[in-house]
Amino acid sequence: MEQNKPLIYPVIPVRDMIVFPGVVSPLFISRPRSMRAVEEASEHDRIVFITAEKKPYPDTVQPEGLYKIGTVCKILQNVRLPDGSLKVVVEGGYRAQAVRFATNESFMLASVTPLETEKCEPTLEMRAHMRSILREFEQNVHLDPKLPEEIARSVRDIDVPDVLCDVVTSHSRLDIIEKQKILETADTSDRLSLLLKMLITENELLGLERDLEDRVRSEIDKDQHNYYLREQLKVINEELGEESPASEAEELRAAALASGMPETVMERVNKEISRFTKLAPVSPEAAVARTYIETLVELPWNNSTEDCLDLANARKVLEEDHYGLEDVKKRILEYLAVKKLAGKNMRAQVICFVGPPGVGKTSLGRSIARTMGREFINISLGGMHDEAEIRGHRRTYVGALPGRIIQKIKQCGSNNPLILMDEIDKLGSDFRGDPSAALLEVLDPEQNWHFTDNFLEVPFDLSKVMFITTANSAATIPRPLLDRMEVIPLPGYVMEEKIKIAKRHLIPRIIKEHGLEKEDFVISEAALKDIVSSYTMEAGVRSLDRELSKVARKIATELAEADAPERGALGKERIKKILGAPKLHNTKIPKENAVGTAIGLAWTEAGGDVILIESAAMEGTGKVTYTGNLGDIMQESATTALAYLKSHASRYGLADFEWGKKDIHIHVPAGAVPKDGPSAGITLALSLCSTLTGREIDTKYAMTGEMTLHGSVLPIGGIREKTLAAKRLGIKEIILPEANRPDTAELSDWVLSGMKLHYVSNITKVFELALRPGE
Repeated sequence: MEQNKPLIYPVIPVRDMIVFPGVVSPLFISRPRSMRAVEEASEHDRIVFITAEKKPYPDTVQPEGLYKIGTVCKILQNVRLPDGSLKVVVEGGYRAQAVRFATNESFMLASVTPLETEKCEPTLEMRAHMRSILREFEQNVHLDPKLPEEIARSVRDIDVPDVLCDVVTSHSRLDIIEKQKILETADTSDRLSLLLKMLITENELLGLERDLEDRVRSEIDKDQHNYYLREQLKVINEELGEESPASEAEELRAAALASGMPETVMERVNKEISRFTKLAPVSPEAAVARTYIETLVELPWNNSTEDCLDLANARKVLEEDHYGLEDVKKRILEYLAVKKLAGKNMRAQVICFVGPPGVGKTSLGRSIARTMGREFINISLGGMHDEAEIRGHRRTYVGALPGRIIQKIKQCGSNNPLILMDEIDKLGSDFRGDPSAALLEVLDPEQNWHFTDNFLEVPFDLSKVMFITTANSAATIPRPLLDRMEVIPLPGYVMEEKIKIAKRHLIPRIIKEHGLEKEDFVISEAALKDIVSSYTMEAGVRSLDRELSKVARKIATELAEADAPERGALGKERIKKILGAPKLHNTKIPKENAVGTAIGLAWTEAGGDVILIESAAMEGTGKVTYTGNLGDIMQESATTALAYLKSHASRYGLADFEWGKKDIHIHVPAGAVPKDGPSAGITLALSLCSTLTGREIDTKYAMTGEMTLHGSVLPIGGIREKTLAAKRLGIKEIILPEANRPDTAELSDWVLSGMKLHYVSNITKVFELALRPGE
């Protein structure tokens, strides 16, 4: 670098570093004054004076805070970084001393005097110092992990004392004060001697640090060391023929062999046990590994309960536990019969009980387990959102566990239990996954023989498990899941069945639970019918159970308070006094023929019901009004019936009817109760035809059926419940679709006793039966 130029240069103060002559160094500059100094130098000869700070200042640097001896450097490159700072690459030129510092508003200037260094041939003493410095610097690089090995190799070929001293000092990790002393030493021989002393001291410190680290590391590995000592002690005891306690690993291996797990799983367990023995006992990984191994060992890989396939006993148990439900019981007995004949060749099946609450779906699953002699597991799926509840969590998560299915099988100790999955129609899904998708594998006989839980990571055979699911409605079960199950509907109980259930099951249990005697709780059949019809509205028997329990509590209170309580049968008046006024009211059937009032039959979750459909015509503009809380489908049925009458007006004497000048109002009483469905189609058509023609409706008929736009009558469901609802209210003649004739053939004799059924295939036949002749 030329030294004949004016010796006034911009100053760049630096922190925590010294720039030496002959060394290329990168600088990262963010202070505004230093950045302006770089810009000033870049506009002229690119020469700057770089000196170190004695004390770091946050914003500005005062001259008294700088070392006066620094290095005159040339800027090789400066780049503006995205954050606004500068990256500057400088090459050290020569040592210089600042005679005077001057500051302006933009940056700092320094008037400098070069420090001359003697240039002479290196003496023997210098060469000895150079060799020692190279040796100590290599040792320094070896001891300091932050220095790369390439630095030691890069300085080996330097044979100029000044250059060697400056380059080694620049690359070493000496303190800034020590580096400044090297920079300020003018004599080359003194500089070499001073650097050698500093390197020796630094290497001694690094050596002590290395010893301390090794000592701490050896203490950390003490547990591992103790493990090896224990292993040696075990070998010594074996050589001496003395008995030693079995290690945890040996106990786990013995348990794994006794579990009867498959060969592939056994290999996995042995691998995990080998890994477990190498872990420190107090480490978290050891606890996770032990939990995993114990879970695999404790699973009932080869433990099965023997199925009881005695059909006579099965029929007896089912009859004891449940009244009615003949179709369900028949299907269960068929399953047991096929299981008895086919054995292991029988294909696994999944049964889904669908029905309203309280009809006995869960208790039926428990009875099936008791019938077959299997362990019973109940898993509630209602509201489940996390897929891991089915498949389990990965072992990488803290507190990971298998899914509920594996957990329950592990608890019961059998690989062929009966698992009842309750409320499968109420599964949810969110960001944690879709449990219904996980159940696709569980409930598919083609896949569940190698079901893989995320925690186990090995397949477990679920094909021996008998799965039964329950739901209130099949409409909300995902279609792919529903396709894997055989749906068995439980339609609910009618009054007669509820009375039998109350006598056979509910009342004996309630007497026992309330500490009563049989003679304390004697209730007449008329009173039971009154409770069912006037205080409960449900398909199941839970509300009936609550009402009977309320009566039992009242009796228990009277018995506890009275010295000589009166005993006797509970009649309707006593029941009314205990339960209060009736909560439900039967539909009032018109006793006389009426215009526009037709009697329909409906199905609800509480069973069958009788509804009245009324219509009226008045002066207006052709508008149709619906009241009574009718759903969209029922309104569409009314529109269809009205369109049929308009299109066949001449057939029914309506050719001269002024449709555009009449408003029609359709009403279904009990407006607080929602009503929907297509089965009121023929009832709506009859009511409208009666209103528009003025002909009376014969109220001895009740009817149900869906109607098409051309007058055809289509089949509907709930025949049994609707027939019993009509019978309960004294209606003896029912109009049904012709297509439902096979359904009525399956009804019990007591249901059809005293009833007359009329089958129709066209709405015209309905009008002929139920419409009185006009005047």
